[in-house]
Amino acid sequence: MRKLIAILIIVIFATSIVSISSISDQFVDAGSRKKIHFTQTFSSTQDPGQGHENHQLSLILSPNEGTIYDGSMTFTSSEPVQIVVLHEINPNDAKGQPTWSIDGDTVYGLSLIDLQEKSGSFEFTGAALGLHSSNSKPFTSTVSVDGWIRGQPTEVIMQKIQLEKEDPKSLLSRANVPATIPMHKGIYGGEKVLYIITDGSDEEYAKNLSEKQKWNVELAPALADVPEDTLQKIFIFKNGVKGDGFYGFQDEVFSSTPQQESEYSALSSVIEVTWKTGQKEIVFKSADAVIAAKEGGRIEFKETGIVLNTPQIIWPDGQMQVRSDKEITDDMEYGGGQITEINEDEMTVTFVAHRGWGPDGRTIYYIVTDATPSGPAKMMGVVSSPTSANLIAHSGAVDLFQFKNGIKGSGPLGFQAGIASAALGDENYSPMWRIYLIEWNDSGDAKILETKSDIDSFRGDDLITVSIARPTNSDHIVNCPFIDPFQ
Repeated sequence: MRKLIAILIIVIFATSIVSISSISDQFVDAGSRKKIHFTQTFSSTQDPGQGHENHQLSLILSPNEGTIYDGSMTFTSSEPVQIVVLHEINPNDAKGQPTWSIDGDTVYGLSLIDLQEKSGSFEFTGAALGLHSSNSKPFTSTVSVDGWIRGQPTEVIMQKIQLEKEDPKSLLSRANVPATIPMHKGIYGGEKVLYIITDGSDEEYAKNLSEKQKWNVELAPALADVPEDTLQKIFIFKNGVKGDGFYGFQDEVFSSTPQQESEYSALSSVIEVTWKTGQKEIVFKSADAVIAAKEGGRIEFKETGIVLNTPQIIWPDGQMQVRSDKEITDDMEYGGGQITEINEDEMTVTFVAHRGWGPDGRTIYYIVTDATPSGPAKMMGVVSSPTSANLIAHSGAVDLFQFKNGIKGSGPLGFQAGIASAALGDENYSPMWRIYLIEWNDSGDAKILETKSDIDSFRGDDLITVSIARPTNSDHIVNCPFIDPFQ
């Protein structure tokens, strides 16, 4: 049985009226900052604030002199609640602003977010955080907090307590959540293709597509110069026969599908097609027909240089695997398929979105659509895409670190969630990920790592080994678009 060092925070409130007895979780020192991450159930008590005697308060993060908290909170509650954020102020500076105080001497600025909801998510910065009800009925809430403590608290006593644990686990909340994404119709070989659009290399194009499909197409600048042998072609029509395509004309035409495994890529090079004046317009059924019409002088091509991530969900004679177990839970198996439902009536597909960490420790979610080599693709239940291997040494793929031992958790190998070296909004973000494996040299030293600098630090101390993943001695690239599953 291994021993873990857990840090128990005992918050002692000066008046002894409100206290949080203990929060046991994983903290990471970062100079004057400490990482805080926990999920806990709280019961409300009478709000001790002056003028709040008939209200209920559940204090999640207690005020401590010299301390600022910032991060994100997700909660569910038995009653509709408001969110309370307190701010340290000098009482002389209150000047009519809303305040909260127990004794009238120690005064806090009060931000009251009047959600009146039983669940929600909220980004916060302040000296304290709580849930509040303006009636006297007690409530219980389960809260997940992911953030930082900044400053040097003077009223927090930190004790290192040895706890006996057989199998320490990383207990992330909402480790897996549903993400329902709109599908589009396309054509290959005269037959239907249904696909999604998750990323684009051009900001204006991504913005226009986002507005059209009412789902964010994320900007991925790193896709702009991926090798041509990593791409297929998507023909987009700017005039011709009316239809449901991007510009209101016929459906887009693809040059391959997963059925042509050695050629297929989810990354599509955008070619805009325009009919010349005086030509008889028809609906094209295949890429070959489009190319023949161009060679015959009937249409013109504009090779935009734009790359879209367009994973195909249904194609002639095939579709992505749908999970047999439709329930999405925090501890669900990673394999067996990444989709829980394909709804052709609503033109949507529901993926399992997996939680991980961005390079700076922020929460990210991603889906998995295709991979190479075929072994890992089959295990995850996604499309095999050998052409992705051409990105192994290219900047169009970004590093994603997964754990092969250590703290058990929701990662693909059964251990803690992974850490990405780029996030949405970063100049080097791409949905194509080059997988690295992290192995603790002594699993008894294992801790939760949450940032790229954590990896660098522990690697520098020779506590972990980092190596590129090469299943079956093959280059390993996974298409994992980062998304906002809550949009």
